[in-house]
Amino acid sequence: MTITLSEDRPELQKAIQEIVDSGIAGVSLRVHDERGQWVGSAGVRELGEAGRPPADGHVRIGSNTKTFTATLVLQLVAEGRIGLDTPVADYLPAFGLDRRITVRMLLQHTSGVFNFTGELYDDGTVARGIPATISGKEWVDNRFKTYRPEELVRLALSKPARFEPGTDWSYSNTNYVLARLLVEETTGRSCAEQTQERILGPLGLSGTVVPGASPEIPEPHAHAYYRYEDGGQQKTVDVTRHDPSWISAGGDMISTTQDLHTFLSALVCGELLPAPLLAEMREPHPKSGFGLGLRVEDLGPAGGTVLFHNGGYGGHAALMYSTPDGSKTLTAALNYVDDAAMSLAGSFLKAQQKLVNEVFCGGRADPAAPTG
Repeated sequence: MTITLSEDRPELQKAIQEIVDSGIAGVSLRVHDERGQWVGSAGVRELGEAGRPPADGHVRIGSNTKTFTATLVLQLVAEGRIGLDTPVADYLPAFGLDRRITVRMLLQHTSGVFNFTGELYDDGTVARGIPATISGKEWVDNRFKTYRPEELVRLALSKPARFEPGTDWSYSNTNYVLARLLVEETTGRSCAEQTQERILGPLGLSGTVVPGASPEIPEPHAHAYYRYEDGGQQKTVDVTRHDPSWISAGGDMISTTQDLHTFLSALVCGELLPAPLLAEMREPHPKSGFGLGLRVEDLGPAGGTVLFHNGGYGGHAALMYSTPDGSKTLTAALNYVDDAAMSLAGSFLKAQQKLVNEVFCGGRADPAAPTG
């Protein structure tokens, strides 16, 4: 495929400009479809500068990391080293986990285990998580603190479970830290090494990094920001560099739009998992649409089914969408000014859905299609 110029797909350039107009600092978009490959960007790489975000710059991909982690676990299931419906406690006995929690429940967020980054309950009450997730000046001041994955799990397990295992659904980063530890316990090697050996190396994903506790992000990259109040004044800080160990396998990875496209295409086309396990991965939970590390969404007659995962925190975000056969993909990197109130969330979600509709539905949105 060849890279086409932005003026050849003005509707895509317009769509990413609308995301910038919603308040996002910068967007880089990559689309692969029947018309070839299109790459474009809008907004700025750095506040106060005129340059656009790099077309294939590095970005912290947040919860897209979960799709990589789920793929590792399912590869070990394929090898017979992990049982999908086996109690997690059989592999990780040191934590005293409820024996009803299975490996499948971790990957689909049905374990009920408390989310170490905090819980928002149906009645509007909030249970706080680890100090790294406390917002404002405290987050900024502690953004280089290192956490061990066991520390994150033990904090979560010190809190009441959200529900009985397997009886409901609730997104919990703790599930994927446990999945990381499961990979490490089963293989005797780090999750980073397993990711490199099983996914990054074979697919040639040279722009993808499992950073551990390193605050660095490879060049080129757009800058990420956080805004908070201090002494009655609004301050905006560049938080591109920070220690991502606080989120661990729940969202610590760095990648590029090209690598995300390559990974997702290979995954949905069966290059990384045998067909039965790929089918399990793509089977959505009725309440949430989450499969095992992937979400499934019906865009209606105009767009059909898409498989995806999105993620973002601390001023960086990434989008990753594909048709089930891999014939059309959308991957995007975003940089923005984050804040405790997540003030950009509403307008961004509307612009994001419009972008997805433009790519997968030809600009025609089914009114009945979900927007979440």
